Amino acid sequence: MKVLVASANPAKIRAVESAFAEVFGSAGLSVSGVATQSGVAAQPMTSDETLQGALNRVQALQHADADYKVAIEAGLDGDMTFAWMLIEHQGQYGKARSASLMLPPTALEALQQGLELGDVMDQMFAQQNVKQKGGAIALLTRDTLSRSSVYHQALILALIPFLNPELFNR
Repeated sequence: MKVLVASANPAKIRAVESAFAEVFGSAGLSVSGVATQSGVAAQPMTSDETLQGALNRVQALQHADADYKVAIEAGLDGDMTFAWMLIEHQGQYGKARSASLMLPPTALEALQQGLELGDVMDQMFAQQNVKQKGGAIALLTRDTLSRSSVYHQALILALIPFLNPELFNR
């Protein structure tokens, strides 16, 4: 099974690989990533904008040779950050939102000024490139959770239509 992730971010690729391996097994599983453009702001500020970014990323892979195409787009919803998972397989879509987490007021203020969450977290915690590591999730939970671990569960939820096609194909 060939899975293509609409991102070169190692944390996103790891999450997709672990979720697909848990659901389908790792035998014959090939997961790779390719950088794509979201077509929305670098820091989506609403759930709708975030979902549109995920859809744009999946559509950027429309001609790629893969069994499943996956996009993960992180964004904001009020004072919370979360991510949309969007999976395409044979013209069908599955989607789910990750768990949401509160952001500190100073981070929200910086985001309102146009900064991206990863850069804000790097500054707040004196880190470098946290968005390709554990993300804000790891920093704010003191490494109890990571970006990949939270995305893993949401990706499995986004696979529901493919695990139960009789319930979703009309």
